[in-house]
Amino acid sequence: VSESKKVVLAYSGGLDTSIIIPWLKERGWEVHCLAGDVGQGAEELVGLEEKAAATGAASCKVADLQEAFVTETIWPALRALAVYEGRYLLGTSLARPILARAQVEYAKEVGATAVAHGCTGKGNDQVRFEVGYRAFDPSLEVIAPWRTWDITSREEAIDYANAAGIPITATKKKIYSRDRNLWHISHEGGAIEDVGAPPPDDAWTWTVDPREAPDAPARVTLSFESGVPIAIDGQATGPVAMIEQLNDLGAAHGVGRVDIIENRLVGMKSRGLYETPGGTILFEALRTLRSLCVERDTLDLCERVAPEYARTVYNGLWFHPKREAMDALFANAMEPCTGDVTVELYKGRATAVATSSGRSLYRDDLASFKMGDGYEPQDSDGFVRLFGLHGTVAAAAGRGE
Repeated sequence: VSESKKVVLAYSGGLDTSIIIPWLKERGWEVHCLAGDVGQGAEELVGLEEKAAATGAASCKVADLQEAFVTETIWPALRALAVYEGRYLLGTSLARPILARAQVEYAKEVGATAVAHGCTGKGNDQVRFEVGYRAFDPSLEVIAPWRTWDITSREEAIDYANAAGIPITATKKKIYSRDRNLWHISHEGGAIEDVGAPPPDDAWTWTVDPREAPDAPARVTLSFESGVPIAIDGQATGPVAMIEQLNDLGAAHGVGRVDIIENRLVGMKSRGLYETPGGTILFEALRTLRSLCVERDTLDLCERVAPEYARTVYNGLWFHPKREAMDALFANAMEPCTGDVTVELYKGRATAVATSSGRSLYRDDLASFKMGDGYEPQDSDGFVRLFGLHGTVAAAAGRGE
């Protein structure tokens, strides 16, 4: 095979990428697989190289990307408190840039001139992968089989796999599409698409049903330094271990379930279920610490920019000057956010109950109902008159005065 016919496939071992290997080989490509370990679990990674080889791949590399995933994308998004459409903590969106970069690096390593992915033509991930590729090597040819082959559904993909003798776990009866990583699990497809019905019980795979969670609440104290988590219950904890520990704790208490109808980048609405137990705890803690340590106008600016940050990441523009510029804002604004937050977990909810910081802006003498130094109540008279002046004038005009 000539160098011009080598391609690196973003490989998970799931239904789509498993059938793409023989499909590419049928068209004369030598297929090299890149599987990124972003915390999807050993059950998805063990034997992946052997499975790829048995399916016809020339090579398969499993790259450990977990720490890069946390420190390079999760922590900045957490610092920005970025949530897409008020609900989604961006689990898949944050992993794709790290995977795309690793795929381009492996393409250079094996001398490939093309990269491929298993994203559908209706999804967001096709954009995230391809914009990521072009950020590092726009000369690479991009192959997206779901946009060109004659397979039109997951049912047909299953038929193709069965005909080719490729072992898969997806079935036509329970045909969910899932994406798991260290930050979350997403679930789409099948019965989930019926927006008029509650999510099927078998759709959730990670978190305990909140109704069956322990009757006694649990508490955990998180320490932050300039908006970055550094310790759990006073014990310094590395980034990957931090999320793993909080995931276990949150999942046991049913924390982190979200059922959302979201607006995809490509134009349609879709229903997705997300489980983000550890992330939900971290967001609750940092949001509370921020309210203590960041002054009002800066906090207001962060609140207004955060949705734009989330949209930018959701839309696949991680490697974009706009996202980098917003990161600089949040790094500066969140610099005072050093301190501790205690979060209580109870039957699906994570609630901050106590917080402390050496950079706290909370002043007992100002917050108390007792008047003290630094606040003269008589100053409020002029302040209130001027603050409401525009409304007073508009009301008078409305009365014809």
